[in-house]
Amino acid sequence: MPLGKLRLGVNIDHVATVRNARGSAYPDPVRAAKLAEQAGADGITAHLREDRRHISDTDIDGLMAALTTPLNFEMAATAEMQAIALRHRPHAVCIVPEKREERTTEGGLEVAREENRLAHFIAPLREAGCRVSIFIAADARQIEAAARIGAQVIELHTGAYCDFHAEGHFDQRDAELARLTDMAAYAHGLGLEVHAGHGLTYDTVQPIAALPEVMELNIGHFLIGEAIFRGLAPAIAEMRRLMDEARGR
Repeated sequence: MPLGKLRLGVNIDHVATVRNARGSAYPDPVRAAKLAEQAGADGITAHLREDRRHISDTDIDGLMAALTTPLNFEMAATAEMQAIALRHRPHAVCIVPEKREERTTEGGLEVAREENRLAHFIAPLREAGCRVSIFIAADARQIEAAARIGAQVIELHTGAYCDFHAEGHFDQRDAELARLTDMAAYAHGLGLEVHAGHGLTYDTVQPIAALPEVMELNIGHFLIGEAIFRGLAPAIAEMRRLMDEARGR
């Protein structure tokens, strides 16, 4: 039996990375987001990092003004980012861990050790009408903590699964996929909506897309890279095709 349609959120951070490499005004992430919408993206994801290494405050202003699909605003759990989110009130906020020295988000948020702080942090965001998502590893302890603090959504970190595949460590890849499968079902059973993302490619997306509890995938770096060769719309269309195929659609 076909599963329900899986949503695709396209992360446009690395359009801004290319722009910032030359300190120019192009390529414009907002233009990329509009093209992604036209190509079939169900939403746009953008991570405003504390060091502003790619997405800028002006980009968030532009996205909020231009988008017709939901914006998923990725952010660290800081007072500055909370204030920005409360000013814009995007459809969704995804709380992610952030270290200045990392090249990309390296792991899931440590929720269990910071339950009290995070519960108070997300409460005003929920009151403002934002759907709150927590980006976490596929770990029961973290999932349980995310449910207790009042998150509506978790996004499972698929980076290790993708890395094991790329490195040819297929036994470890399969073990990680089994863990993601189990934890997606566990989170769903706790009443959480389940999303997934990080490092997904054409080669790795289908086993994750086939998980019945997963409602949304957020994919960025690979699609922006693939757009160099295919164009952004065809790159997104192929990802959409693979996702739909995995869902039996």
